Amino acid sequence: MNELEGKEGPMKDSPSDGQASPEAEERADALDRIHAALRGLRFGTVTLVVQDGVVVQVERTEKIRLQRREPRGMS
Repeated sequence: MNELEGKEGPMKDSPSDGQASPEAEERADALDRIHAALRGLRFGTVTLVVQDGVVVQVERTEKIRLQRREPRGMS
């Protein structure tokens, strides 16, 4: 996930004048939130909701897997 591709080609992080555009800031915020949702996730899903080419929601569902133990007396 190094570079996002849009209809107009690769998305740029900032315009040529060095100032970050509001769109670039929104993309950076979305990527930060996606990264945070993935951080530490061992089992589960991260779902992105996109409207009009913009990430509007990040959902994280984490699964906790329990180790199965043998019933007592069964050896």
